[in-house]
Amino acid sequence: MRRRQYPILEFDPALPALIEPQKELRPLDVSEHCVITFFGEVIEKLSNEGRLEELVSHRWEDKNRPLYEMRVGERRLAVMHSGVGAPLAAGLLEEVIARGCRKFIACGGCGVLDRQLAVGHLLVPVAAVRDEGTSYHYLPAGREVNAHPQAIAAIEQVLKQQGIDYLLTKTWTTDAPYRETPEKVKLRKKEGCLAVEMEAAAFFAVAQFRGVPFGHILYSGDDVSGSEWDGREWHDRWFIRERLFWLAAEACLQL
Repeated sequence: MRRRQYPILEFDPALPALIEPQKELRPLDVSEHCVITFFGEVIEKLSNEGRLEELVSHRWEDKNRPLYEMRVGERRLAVMHSGVGAPLAAGLLEEVIARGCRKFIACGGCGVLDRQLAVGHLLVPVAAVRDEGTSYHYLPAGREVNAHPQAIAAIEQVLKQQGIDYLLTKTWTTDAPYRETPEKVKLRKKEGCLAVEMEAAAFFAVAQFRGVPFGHILYSGDDVSGSEWDGREWHDRWFIRERLFWLAAEACLQL
């Protein structure tokens, strides 16, 4: 391949890679439907209630990352607590795809670029601005990566059935939450972004590369639209976070 001025532009689509998840990890008898959540307290509650069965634990340097399964009615659903940040989130997604999961909905929180969005308002990304590094190892260089239309449709169907207000939007995926400058916020708003987070672009890129549908639901959290950051106590919204997990589960099972 040709050397480029910037290494991140040296995309190589070759398969297999030196470490290929499908060769290194044993497939499991696991549901093809998987919810990826960032809400550790929801995982803890489900575990304490005896609703989660740990199928396997993926070993990472900081901690082990389990893949769970549970029953939703008569159906099986895989559940994973994702790590924060694009590289870890992408790596974990690779591993659960190798284990046998094939249809994904993620749920998490995000910063907002418009203070009019109340804490808890749901946002459904249709595309992510690729201001991180991981997606460039899965797709050629480009400004955005799209969510899967089938996954977006499943999410919309569930939210409409439940009578829940939501907005379709672009999201800004960044690796550097402490470098969200006012000028960058203005630029992303002009591009159509209402949200900022750290994983969506990587999720969508891995999913496209591996040929699996992936959708994401976000709830409005802290506000980065003003001259000063406003945390808005967004991490403490337990009811919103638990409810969002179950909405994601319902949407995932419709894929």
